[in-house]
Amino acid sequence: MSSQTLAAPARPQPPINPHPGRDLVSIRDLSPIEVESLFHLSALVKARPQDFRTALAGKHIAMFFEKPSLRTRLTFEAGICGLGGSVSFIDQRHERLEARETLSDIAHNVERWVSGIVLRTFAHETVAGMAELACVPVINALSEVEHPCQALADYFTLHEKFGNLRKICLAYVGDGNNVMHSLLLTSAVLGSKIRIATPKGYGPNPQILADAHDIAKNTGAIIELMTDPHQAVRGVDAVYTDAWTSMGHEHETEERAKTFPPYQVNDKLMAGAAPHAVFMHCLPAHRNEEVTDAIIDSVRSIVFDQAENRMHVQKAILMMLVGGKSRQPLRSAHA
Repeated sequence: MSSQTLAAPARPQPPINPHPGRDLVSIRDLSPIEVESLFHLSALVKARPQDFRTALAGKHIAMFFEKPSLRTRLTFEAGICGLGGSVSFIDQRHERLEARETLSDIAHNVERWVSGIVLRTFAHETVAGMAELACVPVINALSEVEHPCQALADYFTLHEKFGNLRKICLAYVGDGNNVMHSLLLTSAVLGSKIRIATPKGYGPNPQILADAHDIAKNTGAIIELMTDPHQAVRGVDAVYTDAWTSMGHEHETEERAKTFPPYQVNDKLMAGAAPHAVFMHCLPAHRNEEVTDAIIDSVRSIVFDQAENRMHVQKAILMMLVGGKSRQPLRSAHA
């Protein structure tokens, strides 16, 4: 009786990484079509999480956090595990990343052990430097200049709520901080409309604003800056605010407490928005400071939808940047 060797059934191959050598340091690292693709993938991941349980199989992610976190840490950790990857969390809250050795030495060590790096830091130069030095993808989980994962989740949430983002207007009222910068850039990339109302002297970073205007020339986005919060929210589809004092600016708390009360999102301010308008906040919220309990706990509030979508969008980001086959350490430019 002759024997015959049977070929083993072919194993399904993981998808090739569509963005080899890419990082997400700034919203400016993404093109309009890439953001649209990211939202499409996020929707698939959210609807059918079981289909992506092995998307990061064999991938290990290092998370370095210099700042406290609830949503960012848990959504990344849950997302990585939900995709079949593994994660190491390195708590840097009591010692900055470069306190013991150079950023270059850290990058060239870590890149040999892991498939990607998630970095939450004070100085934007730290995450930009890590991306430049390490030959694995680096994701900005918050810096003093931007919070790209937050803004992408926010606009994904608006897409779920309203559909065509070119037809809506978001009003941001309050401090011109990292979240506002990323919202501004995301709106520009998507060809949407945004109004920003800040006290005089607390507006957006001039370079971020200039870059947003440059992007808007190609996408048709509309950007409006003002100081009157009531003018900003008039007829808009969504009203967004954030803490008046961001991490790292605690020494300005007393001064800001005198400046920002007119920008509180309350019943009177929300009354100027469209009847269907929603309220948004990246959290944590300082209740009855930048927003009243009556607004954040109302049926118009979608703050927990935003928080949930952090995980789905970050899953999609990880899959786009880290998932799939290994590749050569190419680098992308960062503004």
